[in-house]
Amino acid sequence: MNFYSLFVIALALSLDAFGVALCVGLNNGTTLKLKAMVVASSGFFQFLFSLIGVYAGFIFNTYVASMPKIVGGALIGVVGIMMLKEGMSNRDKCYVLKPWTIIVLGVSVSIDAMVIGFTAFNNVKGFLPIFINTFFIGLVTLVVTSVAFVLSKHLRKIEIVSKYADYIGGVILILFGIKMMLS
Repeated sequence: MNFYSLFVIALALSLDAFGVALCVGLNNGTTLKLKAMVVASSGFFQFLFSLIGVYAGFIFNTYVASMPKIVGGALIGVVGIMMLKEGMSNRDKCYVLKPWTIIVLGVSVSIDAMVIGFTAFNNVKGFLPIFINTFFIGLVTLVVTSVAFVLSKHLRKIEIVSKYADYIGGVILILFGIKMMLS
């Protein structure tokens, strides 16, 4: 697989994480520590799941092919509902993002990487090339989610976005989860 193909795959896989990070970043209570945890979780699980997918992809693709989108979409939708609920309580802290929620978000945006791991890398032989390719996917996701947080910082400066950030983020996550389950 050439670099361009690998980059396009990594970028496509990271777009789910980008959308989630953008929504999370709009919350005024999101701290730098929480942002770093979301970035690390997204990058790590993209890497891990694509690596697992290379080795276990055939079984996964054969028996559970329709599950990743349904499970991932449902999890993202639940987090969206939690953000809406948090927006209604008008808190300044981000209670939605607890360590377990960050892990759930990282896993939910990375489930499709497992299937891609098998389908895209079935011709790659040897542990080192597989490790490098899957590590690159995680690295691209890490960079893309970081960019999402930088963008969300600037979007929060817009008064209406800042005032309704939890609602906007929650609705986007719910719609994104539904879209993910239906596609």
